[in-house]
This record gives sequence, structure tokens and C-alpha cells, in this order.
Amino acid sequence: MFNEVKKTMQWGEETLTLETGKVARQADGSVIATLGETSVMANVTFAKQPKEGQDFFPLTVHYQEKYYAAGKVPGGFFKREARPTEKETLTARLIDRPIRPLFVPGFKNEVLVMCTVLSHDLVNDPDMVAMIAASAALTISGAPFMGPIAGCRVGFEDGEYILNPDVEDMHDLRNKPDQRLDLVVAGTKDAVMMVESEAYELTEEEMLGAVTFAHEQIQPVIDLIIDLAEESAKEPFDFQPPDYTELYEAVKAAGEDQMRSAFAITDKQERTAAVAAAREAIKEKLTEEQLEDANLGSAMKKLEAGVLRGDVVKSGKRIDGRALNEVRPIVSETGILPRTHGSALFTRGETQGLVVTTLGTGDDEQIIDALHGNFRSNFLLHYNFPPYSVGEAGRVGPPGRREIGHGKLAWRALQAVLPAATDFPYTIRVVSEITESNGSSSMASVCGGSLSMMDAGVPLKAAVAGVAMGLVLEEDGSYGILTDILGDEDHLGDMDFKVAGTEKGITSLQMDIKVAGITPEIMKNALAQAKEGRLHILGEMGKALSEAGDFSIHAPRIETMNIPTDKIREVIGSGGKVIREIVEVSGAKVDINDEGVIKIASPNGEAIQKAYDMIHSIVAEPEEGHVYKGTVVKIVDFGAFVNFFGKRDGLVHVSQIENRRLNHPSDVLKEGQEVWVKLLGFDDRGKVRLSMKVVDQETGEEVKKEEKAED
Repeated sequence: MFNEVKKTMQWGEETLTLETGKVARQADGSVIATLGETSVMANVTFAKQPKEGQDFFPLTVHYQEKYYAAGKVPGGFFKREARPTEKETLTARLIDRPIRPLFVPGFKNEVLVMCTVLSHDLVNDPDMVAMIAASAALTISGAPFMGPIAGCRVGFEDGEYILNPDVEDMHDLRNKPDQRLDLVVAGTKDAVMMVESEAYELTEEEMLGAVTFAHEQIQPVIDLIIDLAEESAKEPFDFQPPDYTELYEAVKAAGEDQMRSAFAITDKQERTAAVAAAREAIKEKLTEEQLEDANLGSAMKKLEAGVLRGDVVKSGKRIDGRALNEVRPIVSETGILPRTHGSALFTRGETQGLVVTTLGTGDDEQIIDALHGNFRSNFLLHYNFPPYSVGEAGRVGPPGRREIGHGKLAWRALQAVLPAATDFPYTIRVVSEITESNGSSSMASVCGGSLSMMDAGVPLKAAVAGVAMGLVLEEDGSYGILTDILGDEDHLGDMDFKVAGTEKGITSLQMDIKVAGITPEIMKNALAQAKEGRLHILGEMGKALSEAGDFSIHAPRIETMNIPTDKIREVIGSGGKVIREIVEVSGAKVDINDEGVIKIASPNGEAIQKAYDMIHSIVAEPEEGHVYKGTVVKIVDFGAFVNFFGKRDGLVHVSQIENRRLNHPSDVLKEGQEVWVKLLGFDDRGKVRLSMKVVDQETGEEVKKEEKAED
């Protein structure tokens, strides 16, 4: 009934298995990939005809994490998987980016790739397994896909690169100083296609070494996919790339000069209008048959790309007149919003970000219900890209894949320089509002985010800057690397290579390419040129703010204290009674975690101190030999009981009240009277022994032995 094909290999410390032929047999390609006990099913289908008049490639990639894969039930009120989580969206992008450039140029049939996590062993992250499964499914589907690709994750600890580290090893790297890298690389047999990373100030050499290491490690996986395809692949889909050479020559002859003049305009809005006018002028010179040709859009784009790219390699000049390694003019401003905790306006050419920082308490942390467990995040970065930022009118909705991806890239870049939670116990939320965009708005978010947090008083370890690099690669192998690319250079170039970091090293790296990979030489030169650009931008940012400013008067103050874990129950009280009383009496917010770390927050310093004192009185133990101020709570024949430490009472024996004989303690004491006492110690039964006579009742100071002798 089934025509099963199964291939297995040892990959690192785990076994990787690819199997097809048993499940989802009506899909064009279906593969279940398993690494350890993590399994992902990838299914590929594609339309056999393009939609009429369609001039783009409609590729859709979905990645779904099913909670049953880890033996969990989804949280919240609706007990089924709903809209994609941030992790699912980011993983779908990870898979999309390396496979999209590998479809045969001109292929415009709709393609759907669906990856479903079936099993998760909580050790091997399913995202890389999904990428491998998707590549294998595409390879055997018969679609015109010039793969296969493979991907892997790389860690960096104690100077050694680690292949596919465990999920737990990659979680919360900020609190794991030995683990300095979370890098994902995808590539073909010959070249790297995609890079995504979170790093902790790695040098350019260390980062390049990690990428090279990853490319070496994926080679046997590519071979395994080829072995699977040799036995199970369907007949290749009969697709011939369209030949629109004649149409392109007609378009070129009709308007190359006007298009070149349009791209020579520096101002983005004027240039956009001039390019649109050039397109219309070209169309007026074409025949009716040429206007109806489905490849007209491709011919137009080829002309625009040729004009934009033409002088880059030959003359080293770009459409806005800059040299290849030149950064656009930068203006940095901080403290521009009066009531926010921190704010910055970062402008680089025609790209601008208004970035705002808000400081919150532990109650503001984001609770994340992930497949591998629930955890909290105290650093949030949200990126918004409204239509007006590019001079357009459009629908405004919830964050899309692009906004989530750009926000996560900026988050990764800034994560490395945040202070430890024990040193700065605040929840930090950074919001980047892109107000203008002409290339590299995610890197503007990095620069603005760094300035904004410093303006809020966040003690960052160092300032962070980001720069987007581009590439123009000619057929003869010659190339030009562009620093701080424009939107048009991104759209019509061959690479978008974003690098963020401090003066010491790289904190984030992301690469997307539109050609079949780049060589290590190009990447090395791009990293070196990016470092020059990054240092220049850091210098410009330093003119506005180079270190953390004064703490905002509008932000809550937070003090932390640590208590023994066996005292947590006493602080919370039955049904939360004690901690509610502390909050009500002091006026401060109190948050306590399972490790015994307590955060006390309030704009009022007196409220914080009152809450601190109340908690301290509950959890602290009295120390022998110390003097305390107490209140007489009960008088008996043999002495007086004094409440001297929180709710702790102790006995002052009648012989310890004064340096003379008393008939009865009531001769000198009465209930409710405040007295000074010294803790002498504890008797054999653990009862407290106190003394009044060794303490000056006027000053509260201990009476010295010499003074007692004179008396």
C-alpha cells in the first residue's frame, strides 16, 4: 500500500532520519524529518499553471508547532492552536528566505510549503528540522527548485563551535556568559544562502568562522536529501523559463535614458515619481502585443536593475552619488518626549526612527507559552512600519511577518548589552516607530533603541549601532559591496547583509541573498566594510549620548532583596494575606519569585523603604548581642515579655530590668511602654533572653562594663 523510502545518518550527537511515501501522499512532496525524537512533517504543493496576469512569485511558507508534540495543552481560554506565535512566524521566515531565490527565474506558479511539528523531545529545536524537511519535500516534489539546501544552528563556547546545541543551551543567553552565539545558517552545496544570529560581541573573524563551520556541517545533510530524491523524486515539472529578450530590448530602447535620469535624482519621493513617469513613457512606445505580455514587469525590473547596478562596479558610484563605503548623513537626538522614560529620534538620510523606552516592574514581564515550556521575558522590542513612512496610503493592521522579523533582529542586536536582571531589575519595553524609510529601518531601530535606553538611564554595557550592507554581483565574478543601502539598492541588488554591534564586536548578523549564494571572500570583505560603517555610526551617535543618562523621574524605582526560599511562604501568607497587607500599608508594588528574589517598586522612596522594613521584619532573624527597640506586651511576676523584632517576643527576667532588686516588674514597667533591650541569647528550649539593664534607656546605647562597675 505504501512506497516508503527512508534515509538515515549520524549528525553530530543525534540521528537524522528522512522518510517519505507513507503520509500525505496527495501532496507533490511530503517528508518527515526526525532529529533525536523531534519530528517535523513538511508538505509541498504547487499550482501547475500561473494565474493569468500574475507578475510575481507567490511562495507561502507556514510553520506550525502543535502543542501535542510536547505533550501539552495550549494555554489560555481557547484550547487550540490559533494565530501564529512569534517563534512560528520567525521560523517560517527562516525557511522562506533561503529557498525563495532557488526557484527557477520566471517561475510564477503558486507554491505552498507547510511544516508541522509532530514531536518535540525538548532537546533538539524543531526549526532546523523543519528547514531540512521543507528542502527535502521541495527536492522530491518535481517543482523547478534548484536545491537542495540544509540548515543548522551553531553555538560558540570556550572558543569552540558547537553543532546544534540543545534548546536549553540557547535559551536566555544573556544569563549564560560562556555561551556567546546563537547562529542559524542555511546554504546549498556550494554557497551560503541565509544567516541569522544573536551574538555577544564576537569578532568578525569568530563570526566568519562560525558561518564557515556551519556550511561544512550541512554538507552531509544535503547529500542525504539527494540520496532520498534519487529513489523517491517525482518527474521534474515541465517548465521552461520565459525568454523575453526581445521585449527587454524594446523596453530598453524605449526608455533607458529617461530611466537613468530618473535614478540620478537624489530625493526619494522625487526619484520614485520620476521612475514611475519613465515606466509610463516606456509603455506609450510599446505595441499592444508587448503591453499584454506577462513578462513586461520582469523586463521593466531588469532595466531598472541594470541602470541602478551599472555604474556600481565600474565607477564605484551609486545612484545618490555616494561612494560604496559611504554612510548617509546622521542626526541623533535624545530626550525629545517629555513624559516618556526615554526617547530618541535617529535619522540617517531618508530613514528615521522614533524610538521610545518604557521601564516597568516584574508585573510587566511577558509570559511566553512555548512548546518547550513557559518562561518570562523582561526585554521587549516592538517595531512598527506604518504606510506613511514610505509616503503611501494603505491598510493598517496587526504586525505582519516583516514587522515581527525586523523587531526580532533589533531585539537580538540589543540583547547582548543589557545589564543583568539582578543589577537592573526592570522590565524594558522599546518601541520603534519608523517615521521615514528608505533602506535599513531595522538598523535605525537598533541605533535609536540604544540611544533611547541610555536616555532612560538603562546602564547598557556599550552603545550598539547597526548598518545594512548590499551587494552587486556581476556575471564575470566582479562585485561591489555597498554600505548603508537605500531601499532601491536593496530591492534591485543581490544581497541584504545587516550587521549590528558595539566597538568590541558583533551582536547580531542577518543575511538575505537573491543569487545562488556568496563566497567566503565576499562575506569577509562585507564584514570588514560593515565594521568601518558601524564604528562611524557609533561615533555619530556618541555626539548625542555616549553613556546612560540620569534615571527618568517618571519611571518607577525598584529595589531588590533576597530572602531564603523557606521564608517565601511567610512573606506571602495564607491566601496572599501578608503580601497584600504589605502592599496596602506601604503603597509599593511587591513581586516575589520562586528563587526568593523580591522586587519592591514605587515612585516614592518612603513607600519602598516601608515595604522593605516590613518584609525584613518577617524574614530576618534577631542577632545575639544586638540592641533592639521593643514594646512591653505582657507583665508577669518573673519579668516582662517584650515584642522587639517584628512579631518576635522575648522575656526580660526581673533580674535583667534594672541594676537593683525589684519587688515586681510593674514597679517600673507597664504594658505598651517602649524600652531598649539587648538580645542575650537563647535558652536550651530556644526561648529568647533579653536584658534592659545593660542598655541606656534614654539613648539606646549599650552600657559599658566600666560604667556598670562604677554604679
